[in-house]
Amino acid sequence: MPKLTRRDLLGAAAATAAVSSLPRFTFAADELSAIYAEIGRRHDESVKRLLDWIRVPSIAAENRGTNEGCALMIQLLKDAGFQSAAQADTSGKPGVFAALDTGAKRTVGVYFMYDVKQADPAEWSSPPFDAALVDKPGFGKVIVGRGAVNQKGPESAFLAALHAIRGAGKKPPVNLVLVAEGEEEIGSPHIPEIVRKPEVLAALGKTMGVFMPSASQDPDGSVTVSLGAKGVVECELVSSGAKWGRGPTKDVHSANRARLDSPAFHLIQALATLVNADGDPSIDGFAAAAKPPTAAQAALLDAAAKRIDEATAKKMLGASRWAHDASWRESLERLCFSPTVNIEGLVGGYMGPGGKTLLPNKAVAKLDLRLVPDMTFDGAITALKAHLARRGFGDIEVNVSGGYGPTETSADAPLVRAQVALLKRDGLDPLLWVRSAGSYPGYVFTGEPLKLASGHFGLGHGSGAHAPDEYYVIESSNPKVSGYDGAVRSFVDYLYELAAIR
Repeated sequence: MPKLTRRDLLGAAAATAAVSSLPRFTFAADELSAIYAEIGRRHDESVKRLLDWIRVPSIAAENRGTNEGCALMIQLLKDAGFQSAAQADTSGKPGVFAALDTGAKRTVGVYFMYDVKQADPAEWSSPPFDAALVDKPGFGKVIVGRGAVNQKGPESAFLAALHAIRGAGKKPPVNLVLVAEGEEEIGSPHIPEIVRKPEVLAALGKTMGVFMPSASQDPDGSVTVSLGAKGVVECELVSSGAKWGRGPTKDVHSANRARLDSPAFHLIQALATLVNADGDPSIDGFAAAAKPPTAAQAALLDAAAKRIDEATAKKMLGASRWAHDASWRESLERLCFSPTVNIEGLVGGYMGPGGKTLLPNKAVAKLDLRLVPDMTFDGAITALKAHLARRGFGDIEVNVSGGYGPTETSADAPLVRAQVALLKRDGLDPLLWVRSAGSYPGYVFTGEPLKLASGHFGLGHGSGAHAPDEYYVIESSNPKVSGYDGAVRSFVDYLYELAAIR
């Protein structure tokens, strides 16, 4: 879900840490030139591939299009040169496991998602699955459609890089092992079943790390390199008269409130115990394992507070002050290091026009809990349930829909050093950021038993993930932002950098 960008989170990132200079490619310049030329020649077919992909929706939350989405994912990988690409069944939606062996000395892991978020057509300027090509002022020609930037646009650009390499008569400079899932947008509940299949685990264990294609450029051209992400628990709390044993077991006239308890107020009272008066988590034991920043991480935050404009961040969020009236520096630390309890939605009874005097028998709250190292997904759920039970709310159902633990990757990991070196050589000043406040299931790679580096990479720009009119830039009118071909080239360059990194 890569995935919130610097724009979405605050417009905040940290300054670049010192990174040793790296050698230039040992590959012949004409090899790359031939591939770059092939990218341009294949532009139209590459864009069409993306348009066609967006027009096949796979929405896990609606049980829509999973089989079609999985089959298309497999075909796209085979078309791009993967010698093997097969469905990886789980007890939920299926994943995909693919491999491309070029005989190279190094192997790189890649993570894809083929599912997208829900979309309400009434909120869009064009139907969300029509994949409209439109002119967007300040950006150029863009694709508007669900999944355009999250993540089909960047993923299609990565596949286009493989098409260009093969079209130029070359082989990718690294072997590739790819894992794709169809449940990222519902919290990746079954991705461990994919990754822990013996053949997948063995293949990933030979990689130097795993990355997810992204579109990481902001409109000003800046690029953020995140060294991890918060974890997340997505769940709903359900208060019902039937389970509580008090109040009605069906909706009744509100006059009966004088003699019947309210499941809705019961839920609200339970929710009020989850945070303190300042809005910080107060679930017993929930944040006990949370780690404070190290000295190195604190230095990154210090630099970020000086480099990133606070007023711009507030403007993008439509905010006038930070929680606790915190300073800019403190707000950045809280963003990266504070666990949170958030109410996504709260529903009970009648919400239509006018009034309807009823006493609802059930109320539901949808929550997300954000986790930081060394908190765990299972530990957070256990703490939540125990907390409710101790306070007399043990009857409230806790239905967990998905989630995973946090991730951390060292700035010294070759996967990261290759990104920084490449971006610097392209004249960009990448921002090393402590941790994305958003979440993605990188924990299956960074945690036991693999303990690999994991992150995101890719030039280009898009926005609107999870929102109406999601877009991805195809032909950029902004000289600071790469268009589609530039994004494709960035993946070519990254693969060659990964092959050459020491």
